[in-house]
Amino acid sequence: MFDGLMMFLQSLAGFMKPMTLFNVLWATQLGIIIGMLPGLTATMGVALLTTLTFKLPAGEAILILICNYVGAIYGGSRSAILLNIPGTPANAATAVDGHPLAQQGLAGRAIGIATTGSFLGSVVGIFCLAVFTPLIGNFALNFQSFEFFTLAIFGVVICGNLTAPKDPIKGWIAGFLGLFVAMIGMEGIHAHIRFSFGNVNLAGGIDLIPAMVGVFGFSEIIMVMKNQKLQVVNTKITRIIPKLREVLRYWKTIIRSGIIGVFVGAIPGVGEDIGAWVSYDFAKNASKEPEKFGKGSYEGLISAECGNNAACGGTIIPVLSLGIPGSAPAAVLMAAMFIHGVRPGPLIMVENPEFVFQTVAMVLLATVAMFVLGLSMVKWLVKVLQVPREKLMPIIFVLCVIGAFALESNLFDVTIMVVFGLLGFLMKEMDYPVAPLVLGIILGDILDKNLRRALIVSEGNILQIFNRPISLVIIALTILTMLSKTSWFRNFWSATKKGAVSLIKK
Repeated sequence: MFDGLMMFLQSLAGFMKPMTLFNVLWATQLGIIIGMLPGLTATMGVALLTTLTFKLPAGEAILILICNYVGAIYGGSRSAILLNIPGTPANAATAVDGHPLAQQGLAGRAIGIATTGSFLGSVVGIFCLAVFTPLIGNFALNFQSFEFFTLAIFGVVICGNLTAPKDPIKGWIAGFLGLFVAMIGMEGIHAHIRFSFGNVNLAGGIDLIPAMVGVFGFSEIIMVMKNQKLQVVNTKITRIIPKLREVLRYWKTIIRSGIIGVFVGAIPGVGEDIGAWVSYDFAKNASKEPEKFGKGSYEGLISAECGNNAACGGTIIPVLSLGIPGSAPAAVLMAAMFIHGVRPGPLIMVENPEFVFQTVAMVLLATVAMFVLGLSMVKWLVKVLQVPREKLMPIIFVLCVIGAFALESNLFDVTIMVVFGLLGFLMKEMDYPVAPLVLGIILGDILDKNLRRALIVSEGNILQIFNRPISLVIIALTILTMLSKTSWFRNFWSATKKGAVSLIKK
């Protein structure tokens, strides 16, 4: 623990350089602006910046990406409050109470409460990131090939469940489609080429970054051009900084929402939006004033913002400790780490423990910058929302093309970006979640290599998977996750709870 604290302080001191702090400020501010503009998601921002910063030293580049990520997740609250349109999916729950407050002429207070909630949620996330990453990383040293194989399947299944609550089968289809996409090209053990159909470009496989830029960038451009023009709430923004007692009044909600956000964020592929909704739901159920939720409740607003920003720290925990992302932006972040020669995963606490605490320091700097910038320049930044989105989209499209092309200087990656953009648009139109698709592409390589490595070690005996306790637990969780959405399981669970309650009363 003491060694970890020393490494954190050394990392923080190492970042105290004028140029580094300048990078923190502009990257966070850019993230806030990206998050504010509906149609520009945090994933798109981090993916585009990944392609534009890969010439920088690893520490500087990853710091910029983390600042952009944290800023964008917070920035979406502005448009959620003023437009009733969340800038990013993570801020959808913010709009439920933020926009009614703006309609009541309380936009400034709503922005102040949202900023404070985001800051405090992020602080909870930082604490959990610093404490749990080393613990999980050390535990993950017990993982072998069968464990990683089952963990990859579990990640896709639970991501499908949570991102498609109405019909989880759509989420699972999207996830397994992503796993199939990851199988295209040369496999990593024997260099055998699969599903390329004689195409030389496909033999190299589908790169993650162009696919993600397409799914989260180009598809959003098409969605924006399809949807109607938005109207900003015409309200005068007065007092922004909230009073201390206004925040302390909800201290239980803040702590609870922060912990829920971290926990949900740490589940592979689930992300900040689910963290915000679950936090909001828990806050409503525990509130003394549940009737105010949906009509302009400060408690509802602060719980949603605490939940989504706490999830930022939570999503980085599995990235560093397991090499599995907690959300789409975290997936891009993980890809950027690989590009810059950092290898996240179970061995990071053995090979590069300093980087874990460097990341904690980076998130702390991003959080402080977000808080300062979020409470300043509010009136000026609101004008950004008045820029017609239709005029921004050509610029975004150019950045998508440059981003896809820049990494390998290969026009085939631009084609991949366009194809996945169209695929993402069609999936959204048909109510299929895109997050499991991207998670499947990321986890496909882990699943493939570990399954075949396990079969080699066990001499082809797949039943060895049932001799490993951790694998058995993960398999049980996967089956339970799938069964939990069936009607007979719900009826069985409801009957079991009623039976237990009646027994207790007796």
